[in-house]
Amino acid sequence: MKEMEKRKSEKEGCEKNVMVLQKSVKKLHFGRWEEKEVAAKEIERLAKEDEKVRELTSELGVVRVLVSMALSPVATRRLVGLKALIQLSHGNHKNKALIVEAGMLCKLPKKNDLDDESISEFAELLSSLSSLGNIQFPHSKLGFLQFLVDILKSCPSFDTKQSCLVAMSNISTVLEHAGPLISNGVVPILLELSSEKGSSEKVLTILGNLVVTLMGKKALENSSMVPKCLIETLSWEDEPKCQELSAKILIILAHKNSTQRNKMVQSGIIPVLLEVALLGSSLAQERARKLLQWFRDGRQIKMGPHSGSQSTRIATESLKNQRDREEGKRMMKSLVQESLHRNMEIITRRANIVEDSSNGLKSLVTSTRSKSLPN
Repeated sequence: MKEMEKRKSEKEGCEKNVMVLQKSVKKLHFGRWEEKEVAAKEIERLAKEDEKVRELTSELGVVRVLVSMALSPVATRRLVGLKALIQLSHGNHKNKALIVEAGMLCKLPKKNDLDDESISEFAELLSSLSSLGNIQFPHSKLGFLQFLVDILKSCPSFDTKQSCLVAMSNISTVLEHAGPLISNGVVPILLELSSEKGSSEKVLTILGNLVVTLMGKKALENSSMVPKCLIETLSWEDEPKCQELSAKILIILAHKNSTQRNKMVQSGIIPVLLEVALLGSSLAQERARKLLQWFRDGRQIKMGPHSGSQSTRIATESLKNQRDREEGKRMMKSLVQESLHRNMEIITRRANIVEDSSNGLKSLVTSTRSKSLPN
């Protein structure tokens, strides 16, 4: 009985929402601007509450009107349009495609002409639209990347930056988009943001997508911040995902590139790799060991003999291999001892704090007892 009443109530609620939607759509098409704004707010509320409404709106022709409102120079009109579009785009591929077809990405205003709230709403909408993929994003519509880059350059809002990074992450999964992203100057901005722990994982994901392309790899190689910023994130013990992503990018940069390897060595990558090889996640350990092997092999080639008899060369190479192995073992042992040393210091410090607290308590108890004794 209760189940039947619940279904009846849901059906009545759905019918009521459809009636309100129809009235709002009528106002949106034929009403004055004040009525359009009220109608847009109603559509936002209904779309947020009811998935059926999000499906119906694509058939009622409201998306194009809302896009024109969202691109309006009037702030109040722009905000209600943006908020309605955000709700309509959530989980609805068709509405996202209609928003793009209505020209949203081709007619974005300049960041400097917008207030902070509008910037935040635009970033959220672009984040939602970015999941459409390659078919809906031909190069002619990638001009909005400059809009995202401008927000990342100067926007102080953490949430707004995250929306921009999600959008760029979705777009960067398509190799053909690497060129427009790089030409819009995204690489130096991402490298700057890589040191922010709240943003670094998304940033490194985007850089990881870009570095597999020739243009992306070259942009990273030519940056004065590489490899130092990547080695920094590789050293973050409390961010295993960042360590894995940094190691992946460093492997691609180091592959058959002695110049990049030398830069990495000079920037102090070896002790960081040794630590990750010991204490990192299984994937980070695997990648760190691979890089260490490359550096070891490169050193052997550089230092190996190029003259003398074959037997002499073999004996010398064997001796050097043995020395390298022993040196590696000593470095690993030293690193383990240093780690144990650090842990012992922490344990001792905590024990001293507990002991001091205990002594203080004993002293207080003794003092209290002595005061309670009769004279």
